[in-house]
Amino acid sequence: MQIVIVDSSRVVLQIITSLIAPRGHHVHAFTDSAEALQFITTTPSVRVLITSLEVRPLCGLELCWSARLLADERGPLYVITMSSARNVRSLAEALDSGADDFIEKPPSAEELNARLRAAERLITMQEELRRLAETDPLTGSYNRRAFFKRARIAAEQFGRPGGISAILADIDHFKRINDQHGHDVGDVAIKAVADLLAGEGVAGRLGGEEFGIVLPGCSLAEASTRAEHLRERVQALRIRGSKSAVSLSCSFGVSTWIDADSVDALLKRADIALYAAKTGGRNRVVPYESEAPRAVAG
Repeated sequence: MQIVIVDSSRVVLQIITSLIAPRGHHVHAFTDSAEALQFITTTPSVRVLITSLEVRPLCGLELCWSARLLADERGPLYVITMSSARNVRSLAEALDSGADDFIEKPPSAEELNARLRAAERLITMQEELRRLAETDPLTGSYNRRAFFKRARIAAEQFGRPGGISAILADIDHFKRINDQHGHDVGDVAIKAVADLLAGEGVAGRLGGEEFGIVLPGCSLAEASTRAEHLRERVQALRIRGSKSAVSLSCSFGVSTWIDADSVDALLKRADIALYAAKTGGRNRVVPYESEAPRAVAG
C-alpha cells in the first residue's frame, strides 16, 4: 500500500518506516503536515495516513479532518493517529476528527503491522463497495449517479467557457434490435457502444441505451469532431445475431460550457441537441449552438 507518515521528528519517521517498509509498503515520510496533505491530495493511490497529533503547521487533528474530507471524493483512506500521551480525551478527539485508529508512539512492529493488515482488509472492502455503488452492472461504465458526481468534479477545475464540453449519445432504433434479435443481442450492443465510449473523458451509461461523456479541456468544435469519430466507429460495429450480423448507429448531441453554467444545464443543452439529431434523421452529430442546434453531416 501507499502510506504517508507525518511526524515532527525525523528519527521517529525513520523508525516507523523501518517497521513497515520491509512488508512491501511504499512509505512517504513528512515532517510538515501541510506538505503531507498536499501530497495526499495529488496522489489518489495513498491508502493510509499515519500522523502524530503533535505536528505543524496543521495539528494532527486538523490533518485528520482535512484528509477525511478528501477521502469522500478520492476514495478510501485509512487514518491512524499517534501520540506519546494516550488518554481518553486524545482518543476521543482523534476519532471525532476522522481518525480510524489510534496507537501509542512509538508503536511496536507487531502492533503497527497488525493494524495495517486490518486497514488493508477494510480498504479492500470499501473499494469493492464503492465499485458496486458506482458501476453499471451490464457495461462496467460509471452509472448515472457516479457519472454526474465525476462530471461536477471535472467542472470545478475546467468549468469556464470553452473549457469543458459534453456529449450525449443514444443508440438508434434500439427497440427494433431487441424485437428482432432478442434482449441478449441488445445487451451486447449496449456493451459494445459503452466500450467504445469508455476511452473518451468521463463516460457513463445514463440509462437504457443512452450514454454521456464529459470532456475536460475540450471546446465545442473539438467535442463535435470526437463525437463524429465515435459515430463512425459505432456505425462500423457488427454484433453477432441469431441469424446474421447486426449493424447499429448512434445519434449524438454536443454542448459546451458557457458563463454561469452548471453540469445539469450543460447536459440539458446536449440533450436538446441529441433530440435534434434523432428527429433530424438519426446517425448524426448535432452541436448545440445558441437556440438552434445544427446538424453535422454524417
